[in-house]
Amino acid sequence: MPEIWAGVDIGKEHHHCVVINAEGERLLSRRVLNDEAELLELLGDVLEISDDALWAVDLNHGGAALLIGLLVAHGQSVAYLTGLAVHRASATYRGEGKTDAKDAFVIADQARIRRDLGLLRPGDEIAVDLRTLTTRRLDLVFDRTRQINRLRAQLLEIFPALERSLDLTNKGPVLLLTGYQTPAAIRRTGMKRIETWLKNRKVKGAAALARTVVEAAQAQHTALPGEKLAAAMVVRLAKTVIALDEEIAELDALIEARLHEHPHAQVIRSLPGMGTRLTAEFIAATGGDMDTFASADRLAGFAGLAPQPRDSGRVNGNMRRPRRYHRGLLRTMYLSAMASLKSCPASKTYYQRKRSEGKGHKQALLALARRRINVLWAMIRDSQCYHVAPPVMSAA
Repeated sequence: MPEIWAGVDIGKEHHHCVVINAEGERLLSRRVLNDEAELLELLGDVLEISDDALWAVDLNHGGAALLIGLLVAHGQSVAYLTGLAVHRASATYRGEGKTDAKDAFVIADQARIRRDLGLLRPGDEIAVDLRTLTTRRLDLVFDRTRQINRLRAQLLEIFPALERSLDLTNKGPVLLLTGYQTPAAIRRTGMKRIETWLKNRKVKGAAALARTVVEAAQAQHTALPGEKLAAAMVVRLAKTVIALDEEIAELDALIEARLHEHPHAQVIRSLPGMGTRLTAEFIAATGGDMDTFASADRLAGFAGLAPQPRDSGRVNGNMRRPRRYHRGLLRTMYLSAMASLKSCPASKTYYQRKRSEGKGHKQALLALARRRINVLWAMIRDSQCYHVAPPVMSAA
């Protein structure tokens, strides 16, 4: 058990640190700049009080990155409390006011009292890089979806038939909109010239796409107000989508190359449904090191796949997802379970069994994701790739 506890209320520019002893007495209270020199000075002052300290923070990324990095580099143990947990705990302390000093004291005192707090692990260099790459990729995918929705809305105002005919999630239709946006321009150009234009840009299915847009143009002969400016906006939006596609492709190449260097990548990817992107997201979320999780149950709890009871009075058997879990890891395991239904007979059999028990589609997939967590944890622990167990032959 530590001799002192240092709670740090994390801020963007400044942090506030409060150090307490086993009796909950304040030994130090200081506001520090989020700067390496000042943080190292704070670390030295805390270690002068005692070299057996447990640090606790209410944020594990962003503005806390420098502090956590320095603490880990100096061999300090760092616990993490969520901001929600700190907010709820604050209500049990004297005074209704909220200050950084009070929050830091609450963080330190909760670290002193509670025994269920996990210690932060920085993860290896590859896992950190994959976290950066996958987070950026997810942002770009969201941006791409927003731009496509805006593109559809803009196109709908001037050319509803074309908006209805095109699948803008594909590259070809988006590329076509950089050259042709209005019914009159498409009719004037003609099917053959549009097909040639698309083929020169290596668009697959150029003939079918050209035929589709010409048919849409034949269905509308009215030029709507604001068509010229709206067409220019369509070009801008289409080029933005193409640029996002190119950046996503570049990130996919970087993720593939970095993932190849991780020692557990081959093992994780061998599980059906865990492709390159989902494997990278799994390693980014967990660090790829199962030493962090003492059991598959701990990993499942971290992923939000271990329901907890919410019973009260006569209500029994009420199971709910825990409040604290890694939403990115839950998403990864859910998508991998969905993908495994197409490529893994064992997963499909388990899913169908859960459906026959009365579970809905989503509940059956979550149950499958929970089962796959057990398999994945054992695979990484034993450094063994996934293989289908041979059928048991009955004795003749």
